Amino acid sequence: MNKKGILIVVSAPSGCGKGTVLSEILKDESFYYSVSAATRQPREGEINGVHYNFMSKEEFENHINNGDMLEYAQYCGNYYGTLKNQVDEKLNEGKNVILEIEVQGAGKIRKIRPEAVFIFILPPSVKELRRRLNKRGTESEEVINARVAEAANEIRQAVNYDYIIVNDELADAVEDFRSVIKAEKLKTVCSENIIDEVLENA
Repeated sequence: MNKKGILIVVSAPSGCGKGTVLSEILKDESFYYSVSAATRQPREGEINGVHYNFMSKEEFENHINNGDMLEYAQYCGNYYGTLKNQVDEKLNEGKNVILEIEVQGAGKIRKIRPEAVFIFILPPSVKELRRRLNKRGTESEEVINARVAEAANEIRQAVNYDYIIVNDELADAVEDFRSVIKAEKLKTVCSENIIDEVLENA
């Protein structure tokens, strides 16, 4: 029974361990991580098609004008976005496509793909988030304070998502994520083709 995949939009503040959760989820080949398109220059160690789909500003703007972008934004003079055909191709193959997007981008996706599943990953507390950011040892106290303040603003937007997963223990967060997708696949709206197949030749 061939079923279309589910579009999954995931957001989380920096330091929540979202990347670690998704790394575990993506070990399951039924999931596909959508690689964003970007017009900035690749950084050292970044691989085209793995970290980003790098392209020229002109090429990106052509995609915008042709209506090829599912969502896009400009940041520090560069474009970042998601190509529709990349997402839809994988969904039609039955893959569950994960879009890792900040809250503003998620809001745009909600308007054009309301059938998508929106998941927000939370830290156990803001105090724990600060501890995790400090543990990285890569940023000054001033930068960490700014990140925590930004995170608090993002967390307030979590009420606009379908599901909230608290990443306290990694194994629990991963299991919660899988449970969400399993439940979504059992929804009637996702199972109409299965019902038709079961009733075939009845």
